[in-house]
Amino acid sequence: MNTETETKTNAQTYSLDELCQLADMSLRTVRYYIQQGLVPGPEGKNRGARYFPMHLERLLQIKKWQAAGLSLERIAEIVEQPNAVNIPMKQPQPGSVELWSHLMISEGLQLMIEPGRSGLTSVQIRQLSRELLAVYQNLKKEEL
Repeated sequence: MNTETETKTNAQTYSLDELCQLADMSLRTVRYYIQQGLVPGPEGKNRGARYFPMHLERLLQIKKWQAAGLSLERIAEIVEQPNAVNIPMKQPQPGSVELWSHLMISEGLQLMIEPGRSGLTSVQIRQLSRELLAVYQNLKKEEL
């Protein structure tokens, strides 16, 4: 028995419904991710299909990457290269569309963030914004 099989034999298993509840995702979304190869398929079929902690971990990773602004296409590239330490972000191509967040700090001063390239989650971007505004306000107070 190889280690992956041994791990699966001794590991907690989940039904599709349980997996969806734990990952806070719809059945349709999880099935789509499996169909697209973002998440490995279950062991067994139909109602006997079982999912393992590795499935849950992958779904949670996908959620995190999406929150950071990565597309499913980019996530698929990352999933295909699991051993790559630092996978470089794809460079924008002519005709590609990017969404940037603009934090207006003051007249003539703003911070532009591309979430997918920044590597920050939406929570981290909000924290950065709050702290940057606080630093700016403190600098302005010192000026007076």
